[in-house]
Amino acid sequence: MKPVSVLCVVCTLVVLSVSMTAEQKLKNCNDVRAAYSSKGFNVNDVPNKGVNEFFRELLKNAHGSLHNMFARTYGMMYMRNSELFDNFFKALKRYYVSGSAAVNLDSMLSDFWADLLERMFGLVNVQYEFSPAYMECVSQHTEQLQPFGDVPRKLRIQLTRAFVAARTFVRGLTLLPEVVNKVSMVSASPSCVRASMKMLYCPYWSGQVALKPCQNYCLNVLRGCLANQADLDAEWNNFLDAMLSLADRLEGPFNFESVVEPIDVKISEAIMNMQENSMQVSQKVFQGCGQPKPSVGRSKRSIKDTGFNGRFRPYSPDARPTTAAGTSLDRLTNDVKKKLKNAKKFWSTLPETVCAGERIEPGDDCWNGTAKSRYESVVIGNGLANQVSNPDVDVDITKPNIVIRSQIAALKEMTSWLKAAHSGNDISVDNDEDGSGGEESGSGCDSPSCESDPDIYFSTPPNPGKPAIEEKVKGINPSDGGVASKGSMALALCGLALALLAPQMR
Repeated sequence: MKPVSVLCVVCTLVVLSVSMTAEQKLKNCNDVRAAYSSKGFNVNDVPNKGVNEFFRELLKNAHGSLHNMFARTYGMMYMRNSELFDNFFKALKRYYVSGSAAVNLDSMLSDFWADLLERMFGLVNVQYEFSPAYMECVSQHTEQLQPFGDVPRKLRIQLTRAFVAARTFVRGLTLLPEVVNKVSMVSASPSCVRASMKMLYCPYWSGQVALKPCQNYCLNVLRGCLANQADLDAEWNNFLDAMLSLADRLEGPFNFESVVEPIDVKISEAIMNMQENSMQVSQKVFQGCGQPKPSVGRSKRSIKDTGFNGRFRPYSPDARPTTAAGTSLDRLTNDVKKKLKNAKKFWSTLPETVCAGERIEPGDDCWNGTAKSRYESVVIGNGLANQVSNPDVDVDITKPNIVIRSQIAALKEMTSWLKAAHSGNDISVDNDEDGSGGEESGSGCDSPSCESDPDIYFSTPPNPGKPAIEEKVKGINPSDGGVASKGSMALALCGLALALLAPQMR
């Protein structure tokens, strides 16, 4: 029975076959391309080489941009304090990877601004000497003094929402191939094997080797064989809807690229605010922390002598960066959204996908399970509960498949994270790099003001025109080697997730 079982699995689940044997970190994709080609899929769905993970590269570029700009503008004054900014970006990277389980963003940002205030306060008041205790008093009054204007508040909100959205979206992309791979490994039941063998090979016994099954007969067999898989559909569709909704946020108010790319400009703006208000800030500090002692042997110097007199270029949202991925976030998100939309109702339409084209015989001159004649039985519905009346496959509806039920649970949990991220809430979760527990935190946004307040976000250019959604095609195209186009779409979707983002997540 083993060869028949293998044949049944191949016949019924060919559209789910995804090669997961190649090393995920391979830079060369030849093995994956060869595997796709051997299964009849379009090799154009696989890139020629591995692609860096997009969001981390944006962070790296932003760090490099700040370093170059500050080194040119402030010279040695910046170089002596560069570790403050290096640690800032290291913490952002940890937050992107692991969320608030690894980094409390509010505390990290508060510490950063307090540390920056201490260092700048000493530089703009070089005529005084400040003890560590005095500087501690200065940092404790950072929020009340607001020396950097409104930049810290805006940046905190922007970073929280953009990082949560990007990280959660990537986790969703990572989940897609995991679900498909695990479901594709589910073995066919003995009753499915028998029904498939009867449908495919019983005509041979009467010498009718070219006789193909009736479409409705094929549908009943496939719906019986794929009953558990069909039950994935509801949670799968909810998950895809949540992914698409979050993708809209990434294109709009939670745009990671538009938040991260001009971080250097925003910090420089904060520094200039401190420069322009240094006298008022200093007077408030002196009132609250006491009059400092004059510095012995130093003459009073103006703020221009401290080196903090640089002015930065204004940020132009039209100058969008091009990364090693060869695209901006808007274009990348657009491409992913097309494939997410095409993946809707994938599991429930698998029987129609397989029972079409050259695999079946239209009309009444077809194999109905006993003879070359019309198939008289009613076509039953999808899902496990409907199989109680399946005339062609014996299905035990009291025993749902454990693997598939676990994937339903995984999709449901991921959907809850996506919905939280859509509101700007951070739900920290375990991952392979910084495994630790999780709890919800962050700067949420449950009101329309998230999208309507133009002052709270960095300016972004209008979204490019959305490409037309590819029409769903049910059935098998002979010109594509007999492979269901909907199955090819799923592989393209999973391949995209793996190639663009998922391989480098850890």
